[in-house]
Amino acid sequence: MTRRLRSLVLLGLVLAAVASVPGCSPGGSEAPAAATLYTCPMHPQIVQDHPGDCPICGMRLVPAERAGAERRDDGPPETRAIVEPGEEGVRLAGVRTVEVRRDTIATALHTAGTVVPDETRIRHLHTKVEGWVERLFVNFTGQEVRAGAPVLTIYSPELLASQEEYLRTRETVARLSPSTLPEVRRAADELLAAARRRLELLDVPAATIAALEAGGPPQRTVTLSAPVSGFVTVKNVVEGHRVEPGEELLQVTDLSRVWIEASLFEADIPRVRLGQRAAVTLPFDPARTLEGRVVFLSPTLDPATRTLPVRIEFPNPGLALRPGMFAEVSLDVAATEGLVIPDSAVIDTGREQVVFVESIDSSFVPRSVTLGARGNGVVQVLKGLGRGEKVAVQANFLLDSESRLRAAFAGAQSAPAAAPPPAPAAAGGGHPGHAP
Repeated sequence: MTRRLRSLVLLGLVLAAVASVPGCSPGGSEAPAAATLYTCPMHPQIVQDHPGDCPICGMRLVPAERAGAERRDDGPPETRAIVEPGEEGVRLAGVRTVEVRRDTIATALHTAGTVVPDETRIRHLHTKVEGWVERLFVNFTGQEVRAGAPVLTIYSPELLASQEEYLRTRETVARLSPSTLPEVRRAADELLAAARRRLELLDVPAATIAALEAGGPPQRTVTLSAPVSGFVTVKNVVEGHRVEPGEELLQVTDLSRVWIEASLFEADIPRVRLGQRAAVTLPFDPARTLEGRVVFLSPTLDPATRTLPVRIEFPNPGLALRPGMFAEVSLDVAATEGLVIPDSAVIDTGREQVVFVESIDSSFVPRSVTLGARGNGVVQVLKGLGRGEKVAVQANFLLDSESRLRAAFAGAQSAPAAAPPPAPAAAGGGHPGHAP
């Protein structure tokens, strides 16, 4: 066989081999077609190039391309794809669905707070004169006192002088009372009233003033009484202490009503108003509940926590709530009506909320939804679902994992392959039919 004949035979064999490859032509103008891959709906790690059954669960393998069928037209591919587990896969995975229904959500807003004294029921005990504490009836911080009960006895030269002034004024009025001139009698009465008023302004007890009016002698010491009932929360004095005008001696706090200071997240602020009813469950007695109302909403947010301070007033029978306690508060908010689904149906990614909707062919389609109010284990759906549709409420996290894997796998399969490098030109530009 001549050299030219051997070259022609070799060229014919090469062209026949190229033509036998699907999607290829001798000119290389078409890219090779991708082979169909099959995978298990429940075990996406099982991938093979021919149909069959899954070696793990025995399910029928499906084409992998169908996993990435759902795409957005206006953006990048979805991170989730349709899941087609089939009836057997739904049974094995334990998937359960419920219908989207219309219902009323009687929501309650829960928050935690701290019990603090009612600031309007705190009283400070001061003296308006200089003096010395000769006897103290309150011996320790936390002692309970009653309104009008003696607290301390003080000796004050100013108080003693004011009592003597009042007695002298009474004697003068007694001498001038027989006068026939009405102006003289009126001036005497006004002078006596002014002396009595001075004693009252210096916090001299009414009993001491009454004793002076009855003709009794001036008292060397004056006993001060508790202005309100409550507990001594601050004690800055001991027996023999020298006091100055305006100095705080004791602080008495009435704990018959207390506040619970709590915080609200920004999204919950529109749901709370002044006067709104609230309830607190006692930590040591869950069967007992106290009812109160919202009395204050802060005009500013806490910059550290980005929450709104709120103050709730509660009655405090039997000192059930003690300052410093932590308490769980429940605020009643208005009922909301709309389409609802169970909380368990929602997968919250942080950027969106996703549910899996069952279609008529038993496949599950991921869908983004917009949610509203929550309460009693259900959540309101504002957008994304229709009444009567079925959503997965059990094993939906398995569906989510499968959906993500399918989308990732389909995205990798659909990525365009790199173009093959051009074939090098024949040396010397010769015709392939010519022998080198």
